Amino acid sequence: MEKQAVMLSSGASHISQHFVFKRTLFITIIFFVLLYFFYFLTGVKNMKNFKPIVLYPQFKRKPPPLISCGVPVQNDPIIKVNNLKTYLVGSYIEHRQEVKMIKTIAIVLRSETTKYNCLLCCSGQTTSVPAMYNIHSDHFGFEYGTADITCQLPENCTTPTHVAITSRSSKKDGSSQDIHTFQPVRNQQKQEVFPYEFTVCISVMYDYDNVLELVQTMEIFKILGVQKVAIYKTSCLPKTQKVLDYYIKQNFVELIPWKVNSYIKVSSGWQKSVSSGELHYYGQIAALNDCVYRYMYQTRYVALQDLDEIILPMNLKNWTELLPELERKYNQIGGFEFENNYFPVSFTNSSPKYSPDSWKKVTGVNILEHIIRISNDPTKFNNFKVIVNPRLVFQTTVHGLLQTVRNSVRVDPHIARMYHMRSIPKEIWVTHSQIQDTHLRDYADSLIPAVSKVLREALGI
Repeated sequence: MEKQAVMLSSGASHISQHFVFKRTLFITIIFFVLLYFFYFLTGVKNMKNFKPIVLYPQFKRKPPPLISCGVPVQNDPIIKVNNLKTYLVGSYIEHRQEVKMIKTIAIVLRSETTKYNCLLCCSGQTTSVPAMYNIHSDHFGFEYGTADITCQLPENCTTPTHVAITSRSSKKDGSSQDIHTFQPVRNQQKQEVFPYEFTVCISVMYDYDNVLELVQTMEIFKILGVQKVAIYKTSCLPKTQKVLDYYIKQNFVELIPWKVNSYIKVSSGWQKSVSSGELHYYGQIAALNDCVYRYMYQTRYVALQDLDEIILPMNLKNWTELLPELERKYNQIGGFEFENNYFPVSFTNSSPKYSPDSWKKVTGVNILEHIIRISNDPTKFNNFKVIVNPRLVFQTTVHGLLQTVRNSVRVDPHIARMYHMRSIPKEIWVTHSQIQDTHLRDYADSLIPAVSKVLREALGI
């Protein structure tokens, strides 16, 4: 009996241990199942301090470099031409001349006299042809300026996929031992139908931190009918980048890396006597010219402007309605100039309706708070920005067009004008009358919820 009791006790102990083990295993499984559903159903954005354990880390491999004619290809600007003070931005087929050619937008040292070759890549073979260059007239006295380097396409290479610009002092066969990079030749086909109606070219973004105005501008672009915004970006703050990433995922923004300051001392202003540097305002003119060519066969119109500028119709809702009206009124489909109107950011008209509390957590200007416009003197020249058919443009500049198929026209400011939010020196606005202009607030009912949605989704505000 005593032995039997011991055996029963031992069996009970074994059953108890087995039960405890199964119960522990069951609880552990349930815990991980609940954790799994909590993680994936709520999303990692709501688990700020949760960091899942990665048992098998995955290392992303860099894609192998694209090679053309045995040479690596670089898709982005800027490419330095070896042994020269010449920097390449982008290369494009020029379809509008009697003879088919390639035009390369470049930044050159104006005092440097040189001769160029185009080294073309066709079907895996290279062909060298002489090139010509032309420096744009607008350089504002800086040492460097925008230039067009052009080469005629030979019969044995009418559809080059890539090009490199070399010095004509290269080897006699036109090749060069120092070629290190090709760039793609864009605009291979002349298009008549375009995926976008309106594209905005922004040049350039440098140390940008005006997050609230960036979101407001993007959203009002959408309201006006814009489908694409191209931004030539040098640098910005992390929160700015988060907003840009948000719009990139929407396929609304394209960022073009703009690292010209790695090669040239850029100016932060447009006057050399005031702003030191060797190149006008971060290389803005070269970026604008590249943007015109980059989107020439992707969009019906491009607007060349800055992020603190908004072109608004006075009596119509958007650009989709405005541009056909301008085409009828001015009897042309071409370029339209919109007169600049300053709204000093020092004049603030705050209102809870136009300044949601959540917006106050974000760095930047609230464009809805600035409703005082500085009058323009009709007897003097007033700056402007353009919306233009890019297929009519050969050269552009900050304010207007240098070489075109057809001249642009100044739009009556009662039809449309440009709203420009910026700091204005007191000596300017004290000599002009101040006008209350609340037209921008006419877009508030659509703009405010759209901006709040982006701030919430992109920044968690």
